[in-house]
This record gives sequence, structure tokens and C-alpha cells, in this order.
Amino acid sequence: MAIDAHDLTFLFRAVELAREALDAGDEPFGSVLVDESGRVLREDRNRVGGGDETMHPEFELARWAARNMTADARATATVYTSGEHCPMCSAAHAWVGLGRIVYAASAAQTNGWRAARGLPAGPVERLPISVVAPGIPTDGPAPQLEATLRDLFEQQAIRALRRM
Repeated sequence: MAIDAHDLTFLFRAVELAREALDAGDEPFGSVLVDESGRVLREDRNRVGGGDETMHPEFELARWAARNMTADARATATVYTSGEHCPMCSAAHAWVGLGRIVYAASAAQTNGWRAARGLPAGPVERLPISVVAPGIPTDGPAPQLEATLRDLFEQQAIRALRRM
């Protein structure tokens, strides 16, 4: 399934949440959980700035879904996210049985943007969702959002380099 105008609405919101995360001193990632009917159930942004590197929005949405949704509802839900899930989040998504993932920027893109600014790679290899959780339907990246996301990652890199 290709990314359509309906998907872009939720991806734009995920990118807004990524901007909120960056403005709060966190990494620029945001995610939105949407049910089968298109209703937003939950949204979150990255919150790793407090020192807990597991505070990814995709992971938090998976936890919320496990507590608040039936297995059938999880299977038909979609997670829209500004950046492709990391391996931890891909695994959480698969373990709780969430459905489709739609991402604005791929792991390869975000890795490239970080590397281009001289930032070190993270402690975990950034693998595509399809490698970690091959049964999950995924769509992305969304070229319409590439410039915006690249700018957010550029801002993050500048801040990170000032702290080094």
C-alpha cells in the first residue's frame, strides 16, 4: 500500500510531535496511533532527554496499546511515525501485535543525516523494520516530508555538537 493523502495527515502530525520533542531538548521523533476507522487513539513524542534512552514514542504507543486495546483492534491499527522504528520499537510493535507502520523518514535517511554532521552512531544498529519484524506491513519514506525532517535533524546535530 502506498502512502496517500489520508496517511500524510497523520504523518504531518507525527512530524509536529517530532518538532515538539526537539524544542523540549529531545531527539526529533513523534508518533501517532490510529484505529481502523481513522480515529487518533494516542500520540507521543521522544522523551530521551531525561536520560532514559528507551523513552521512544513508538515504544510508549506499543505499551499503551497492549494495556488498552484488544488484540483484534491492535492488529488493524496503524502507527504513523516521523522516523522508521529502531529495532527496540520494531520488536515492541511486533510483540504486541500492532498493524501497519507508516514512516516519514527511513532509518537510512536519519542515519545519513546524523553521520553527515559528524555525530557518532548510536549504541544499537539501526535496522529496517522489515529485518527486525518482517511480518509488519510498512510504508515509507514520505518524500513530501524529507526536507522538514532533514532540517529537524540538522538542528539536533548542531545542538549535540555544541554539547560535545
